[in-house]
Amino acid sequence: MIGLFAGRGALPDIVARHLRQDGRVPVVCELEGQTPAISVAVPRLGYRLETLGSTLETLRLMGVTDLCLVGALDRPALDPARLDAETRPLMSRLSAALARGDDGTLRALISILEDRGFAIRAVQDLVPDLLPPSGVLTAAAPPPGTEVDAAAGEAEVARMGLADAGQACVVREGQVIAREGPEGTDAMLDGLKGAPRPSRPPADPVSWLFDTATDLVGDAADWLSNTSEGRKGSGAILFKAPKPGQDRRADLPVIGPETARRAVEAGLSGIVIEEGGVMIVDRTRTIATLDAAGAHLWVRPHGGAA
Repeated sequence: MIGLFAGRGALPDIVARHLRQDGRVPVVCELEGQTPAISVAVPRLGYRLETLGSTLETLRLMGVTDLCLVGALDRPALDPARLDAETRPLMSRLSAALARGDDGTLRALISILEDRGFAIRAVQDLVPDLLPPSGVLTAAAPPPGTEVDAAAGEAEVARMGLADAGQACVVREGQVIAREGPEGTDAMLDGLKGAPRPSRPPADPVSWLFDTATDLVGDAADWLSNTSEGRKGSGAILFKAPKPGQDRRADLPVIGPETARRAVEAGLSGIVIEEGGVMIVDRTRTIATLDAAGAHLWVRPHGGAA
């Protein structure tokens, strides 16, 4: 039996529905105050971080052997006064985990769950169709220069990953003009519509290599509004990929129709995602949104052209 530690977004419902259709009814674990939107009838189990230990014991008694971390969760505060007896021995590990970046927190949590005897299943293993095939999925092909921008995006996400600080950026003519922050990809794209300047990277915890040419871009909205060579859109792309060395059993990047809509509204010419590393929610509608705008979607192998 499988348990889903579920959060916000479309993925928890997709996974729950897929498992139900496959004859496997999951137990959905929902963090207090952060109820996932699940459209099918499944057993639900509420928990607090301070009761994680007893929650895991309850799952074991229910026959759960596998766990999947799916959806976004706001990082909860840990109240030592509310710890139950089963969770108290985990206090130091939980506190240390919450002090890390997203990937570090998830790695620590996965370690705790595995130590309790649970197998961790990746979303993409449960619903393989969420990972698209390699190649161009839209009617429009990437224009000349996209490979240069994709390579720059890949390098930037790698730098961001060293700081555990995001999985996406926007690139135009080889220059990074926006980076994903804690608010996520949608917020980054929305900010391009009127952002005064491209965002700078966070403080340098790992010898950040920052391209100073980005400082010369000026107003991001103006930059995106300049078209060249008769291309549709600005020529800029959204690039999205996992962090280097990321444990892909949790927090694999996702795009969907809303990402496509925001990219089009921000004036981008297309989206490039890493093959095998980014899931697409509602692929049909995502592609249709980009097709309607003449934008492209390229599922690119890591490190080079298809």
